[in-house]
Amino acid sequence: MARWWSLAPFRLRLLFRGAFLLLALATLALALYVLKEEKQLGYRSYQTSFHKTAEQIALRLRHPTGQLALLNPPAANTPVTPLHPLLLPFPAIDFDDQSKVQQAVEMSGCQVQYPAYGAVCVAIGSNPYAGGFIYVAGRFASAQLVPHARGDLDVTQAHRVRVTATVRGQTYRWLAPFELPDGRGTPDGDAALRGRLTGFIEDELAQPGARPVKDFRGWLWQNPQCVSEDATRPTTGCARRAFFSVRLPVAVLRDALFEKTRPVWPPADLARMQVRVEVLPPGQGVPLLDSNSSGATPPFSLADLTPLLLPGETLRIRKQGSAQNLLTLAGLDDKRGDTARWLGGVIRRLSVDGYDQPIQASEIINTPLGNYELQLTGDIGGINRSLAAVATRISWFVGAMLLAIALTWALIEIGIIRRITVLTRRAASVSRGVRGVGELEQLELGDLRGADELGVLAGALSDLLQRVKEDVQREQIRAEQEKDMWHAVGHEIMSPLQSLMALHGGAGDESARYIHRMQQAIRILYGSASPSEAFQATTLQVDSLELDAFLHHVAGNAPCVGINAVRYHGPGMAVQVRADEYSLEDVITHILRNAERYRLPDTPIDITLEATATAATVTIHNQGPNIPDTLINAVFEYGVSDQQDAAANGNRGQGLFVAKTYMAKMGGTIAAINTGDGVSMVLTLQRAI
Repeated sequence: MARWWSLAPFRLRLLFRGAFLLLALATLALALYVLKEEKQLGYRSYQTSFHKTAEQIALRLRHPTGQLALLNPPAANTPVTPLHPLLLPFPAIDFDDQSKVQQAVEMSGCQVQYPAYGAVCVAIGSNPYAGGFIYVAGRFASAQLVPHARGDLDVTQAHRVRVTATVRGQTYRWLAPFELPDGRGTPDGDAALRGRLTGFIEDELAQPGARPVKDFRGWLWQNPQCVSEDATRPTTGCARRAFFSVRLPVAVLRDALFEKTRPVWPPADLARMQVRVEVLPPGQGVPLLDSNSSGATPPFSLADLTPLLLPGETLRIRKQGSAQNLLTLAGLDDKRGDTARWLGGVIRRLSVDGYDQPIQASEIINTPLGNYELQLTGDIGGINRSLAAVATRISWFVGAMLLAIALTWALIEIGIIRRITVLTRRAASVSRGVRGVGELEQLELGDLRGADELGVLAGALSDLLQRVKEDVQREQIRAEQEKDMWHAVGHEIMSPLQSLMALHGGAGDESARYIHRMQQAIRILYGSASPSEAFQATTLQVDSLELDAFLHHVAGNAPCVGINAVRYHGPGMAVQVRADEYSLEDVITHILRNAERYRLPDTPIDITLEATATAATVTIHNQGPNIPDTLINAVFEYGVSDQQDAAANGNRGQGLFVAKTYMAKMGGTIAAINTGDGVSMVLTLQRAI
């Protein structure tokens, strides 16, 4: 029977609700597991990407283009035009050789790009002892170049290059017309051109006897191939590729080199120097190339490394041995959208091996003017932000799954579990009534009937319990009728027994003994609703009884009740026990009748008495079949018998039940034991003090 604190009545409901709870917890656990795995994968991926970024930046800066950016950090913060000389990672430029000049400016990336195939590089060498020169190199597109004839005072009828330099408050202007080496005035139409740029100080060019600047050196080359075509044959009249290289002698810079024992190089005011380059066509037309024109694209600078940095990453560049950073770059802000604050907190609390350790990388870049140290610092918090942004979008799906689980549980809870609970509660009240705990009530299940399985079950239970109630009512009526019958039978039998007592009530009359047993049986059954209740409600008169003489007497009188060959084996001395004489005789008589029914023909029934200081044991043994194992523990229950139609033959399965009941009321026990040749009934009684 379930206690009030027992969970048995709620076991199925707890199992059902627990399953949905576990399903919801499993969904959350799966989401957290995926987040943790994604955080772990993101951390590993970030480590790989971080080190690749550091290597990529280092490789970029080790290239001459990167070294140019390292040697000219202020260039990133100055306007593109007018041009400022850049410090090259090379000692000097071999300006007389076109291929070497082109290779130097292209590798270093010092050229400023202009529309229509224009480009100009203005730079100085890294070796101060190469002379205080400014190198200018560039390209432009032009029709076939028109050279200047030597000795002609008018240079406006030829292609020419004008260079204007402002250095430390002084302005230098050079005008260099294009001249062929052999002095010819008209070149071949389809041939490649190579000529000298002869430099004059522009203000002195109009004066008689003007002479070229001695240290001004320049060359101009033109390719016969057109700019707009990839034709292998030259085309007359199209714009062709032209490249020039100039070395500018700046007296201020040369003089500064000899003022001190150890010159300062590069000049501290290099970023304040300005150079303008113009390529002029014959006549007074628009310049073919003007370095101050709009649309200029600056060369590579350190600021161009910013797109390589992820959000939160910081790149610090400083000259080795210096405590001050030359440049600090930070990754662009992460614009991944809004994230849930609580979700970000959950992701931060997910533990990942090594996640809390700082991530850094350092590299050393060697340049002609010293070593530079790069320090890249990562930000693992970006992994959390990135994952939080993705998880915020996906959290709607997890929330939808949990909502679906909750709705499914609610629908089943309301549509099924609630009806089952009502049905269970009402059925339990009826069950208590059937067991006699309460009043038997009609099970009202009209509100639970329906076409589904539960409705059909409720209807079937209602009809079944209605039938059970009717059967219970009929059983109550039958019990009342049996009770009345027992009253009538007892009343009619008691009167003749009283008359027999008057006839055989004398001392020594053996018939009086059996008449007393009959009166006791009538009194026990009289007024009871059932025999089992009557036997269980019997009150015995337990007193001291001499068991040896009693058993000797019972064995001697057994033939009187139709049981022959009963042998008694006693100790031959008085054994006093606590018992009711008539009830104990009924017990032994019931056992002897069972032994008579099952013993083998012509075999005796042995009664043996053994006594100890506290108990006496009576063993009644008969030879015959053993009691089946399925009945050996049930033969003492009321109505149990191994014979079919036992009640019709007068065997109600009552004898051993009476024997067990009487023995218990006398403080004894009874047990059935299968032996090798039959069955033994063992009775145990307490010794009388």
